[in-house]
Amino acid sequence: MRRAEAEQQGRRAEWLAAWWLRLQGWRILAQRVKLMAGEVDLIARKGRTVAFIEVKWRKDARQLGAAIDAHRLRRVARAAEMLAGKYARPGDDVRIDVILMAQGKWPYRIANAWQPGT
Repeated sequence: MRRAEAEQQGRRAEWLAAWWLRLQGWRILAQRVKLMAGEVDLIARKGRTVAFIEVKWRKDARQLGAAIDAHRLRRVARAAEMLAGKYARPGDDVRIDVILMAQGKWPYRIANAWQPGT
């Protein structure tokens, strides 16, 4: 039951993150895109920027520091490489962002959370 609850809360966090981004002027292009190489929770566009976004939720905000690591970001980056041609246009900036969410806290976005070689 615990795993199912975590999955449900993760989906809710992705939904809330998508609305939070919309309020900031982003257009959501896709949600929960899964590939063999990895998964992207949200793909969003604002102007000439396309962001492939990993959303992490924790009940306790003190746990957010451990919610994301290089392994997870590499998986998102691999999936983003495969998907960029579908969602980005020539000349667009493409980046990997992370949105961290916790109960009772505003979402916190880390723009350009992943750079090749990190």
